[in-house]
Amino acid sequence: MPILQVDHGVRDFDTWKQAFDSDPVGRKAGGVRRHRIVRATDDPNYVIIELEFDTLDEAESFREKLTEMWSTAGPRLGLERPSARVVDVVERKDY
Repeated sequence: MPILQVDHGVRDFDTWKQAFDSDPVGRKAGGVRRHRIVRATDDPNYVIIELEFDTLDEAESFREKLTEMWSTAGPRLGLERPSARVVDVVERKDY
């Protein structure tokens, strides 16, 4: 299962979360099956987002759309050093 892993700082988490919830890139239409947001415990304004897809092509395509959005809206949203990479689950084990 391909996962688009996104991480960046934000100036204000609540403002960023409102923008995320408004879904400007169209997660469902872009093939996202589920997402998870985590915050750094030592910096609540640093977020990591994991977006799960069925196919690598969907994940790569969504990464391109996200990168385009960052170039136009990133500064307005207070994003700091956004980055994204596609990773694949090699193993998962519940304890």
